[in-house]
Amino acid sequence: MMYYRRKVLMALIEAFGGSMSPISLQKALFLFTREQGKDARVYNFVPYKYGCFSFNANHDINVLERNGFLSTVDNKITINKTSNFSHELNLFDSGLLQGIYRKFQNYSDDDFIDYTYKLFPYYAINSEIAYKHLDEEQMAEVRQKDHRKTLFNHTLFTIGYEGRSLEEYLNILLVRGVRTLCDVRKNAYSQKYGFSKSQLQLACEGVGINYIHIPELGIESDQRQALNSQADYDLLFERYRNTVLANNDSQLERIIRLIGSDERVALTCFEKDVNQCHRTQIARKIMSLPGITFDFKEL
Repeated sequence: MMYYRRKVLMALIEAFGGSMSPISLQKALFLFTREQGKDARVYNFVPYKYGCFSFNANHDINVLERNGFLSTVDNKITINKTSNFSHELNLFDSGLLQGIYRKFQNYSDDDFIDYTYKLFPYYAINSEIAYKHLDEEQMAEVRQKDHRKTLFNHTLFTIGYEGRSLEEYLNILLVRGVRTLCDVRKNAYSQKYGFSKSQLQLACEGVGINYIHIPELGIESDQRQALNSQADYDLLFERYRNTVLANNDSQLERIIRLIGSDERVALTCFEKDVNQCHRTQIARKIMSLPGITFDFKEL
């Protein structure tokens, strides 16, 4: 059974004649999701090398290609067999899709880029081609949206990816001006798309955030078994503080040096609840050390 969001992808390509360039598809899909509203969006987007881009949509396109629904030839993503996917969407989304087609059916890649850059300047902050599409006043607005260049107070952040898409997660970091992400998982593997080490590193680098893996500060997976209550977590973290944190001064000092040089650094692991994640234990340990003057914030 096909996921609903993939049906949206297929329906969008069908609406535009069964074939679209990757750039036009990403931009049209972005504009479609803006109309859906924040809580209903099937995809989220990040500011990437050519503007708004969804890693998850790109992943879904690859999956659909492997399953024979799509093919990419000569920079065109083409449906192999039409099936009226718009009929499988809810009435609201089906109407939105038709509206997107009517408004943008004659847009080229450059037209889509011009339109999205000017209306949504945040999504142009990492663009390698923005200068070709925007005048100096518009470029100034783009630079103002890049908080890595406007926020400079030294801050330690913590963030979990549980319940967040890769794009939502990266946007939180970008909006806070985070320049370096420290992955403190012992084994940086996740069944959730985008959060295994190689995927997360590539995604971070693609949006201009440095990625560093510090497995020395992680917790062995076998110690995370049978955590059924907050008391279980509290006991685990007491052992963690007395062993891993007590014996890894060099890694804690490494993070402090990163904050000194990169100014805004985030520690990450999985859990959403700050009371059930070890990144909070690391942050509290660092903030308790003598001479620490930078800020601390949980995201």
